[in-house]
Amino acid sequence: MIGAVPLSYYLLLSAILFTIGAGGVLIRRNAIIILMCVEMMMNAVNLTFVAFSSYLDSATGQIFVFMVMVVAAVEVAVGLALLVELNRHKEAVNIDEFNSLKG
Repeated sequence: MIGAVPLSYYLLLSAILFTIGAGGVLIRRNAIIILMCVEMMMNAVNLTFVAFSSYLDSATGQIFVFMVMVVAAVEVAVGLALLVELNRHKEAVNIDEFNSLKG
């Protein structure tokens, strides 16, 4: 068990964070906000992994969290590099205006 807080509270918080992140990805058009919402979704999954890892007394969940954090760091680096390059050609970060990547 995770201290005095039940596992269901962590799972509920994780579900709320993931839902907010998914809503932000689907609704917003600003590329930076979309990247932040993807990060929020990854952190919600990390919270679930850590909660179950602590609940089951296993280190496997924490290893998965490390891998998700590596993927998140790569996503931020590639995403920001794309945004900087696209911002040089167009003076906007609106997803609808990025049609220069079409083949």
